[in-house]
Amino acid sequence: MILKNIFVFISGLLFGIGLILSGMTNPNKVIHFLDITRNWDPSLFFVMLGAIPTTFIGFRWLEKRNKTILGDPLHLPGKTHITKQLIIGSFLFGAGWAIIGFCPGPALVSFALGNIEALIFICTMLVGMLMHDYLFVQKEFK
Repeated sequence: MILKNIFVFISGLLFGIGLILSGMTNPNKVIHFLDITRNWDPSLFFVMLGAIPTTFIGFRWLEKRNKTILGDPLHLPGKTHITKQLIIGSFLFGAGWAIIGFCPGPALVSFALGNIEALIFICTMLVGMLMHDYLFVQKEFK
């Protein structure tokens, strides 16, 4: 259990450091990346060029193992089809990301670094998650 917690801590720390070094915790950098009409900053494109193939290869490797590196069962999403809810949720996520410049992981790291704007985002994200659960999840289990 202790080894697992150490591994999880180190993984999270490396992920957070990667977000900081890539500029993903700076909402202005993200907004300038998404604004292709004026002051476009293409640097985050290179972050994606590294992240997408790494993630793809990592998931393919994990899917063959059916368990995590520490031997726990692997839980991947069961749904693979595109639904109206997925499209709407993706649009809302992208619009929010473009407006505020944060997505969940970088917002948590940014807040840990003392950015109060990130706390506002985190609070509104939690409200949105609770609203989703109230509106949709309760109906799925009845």
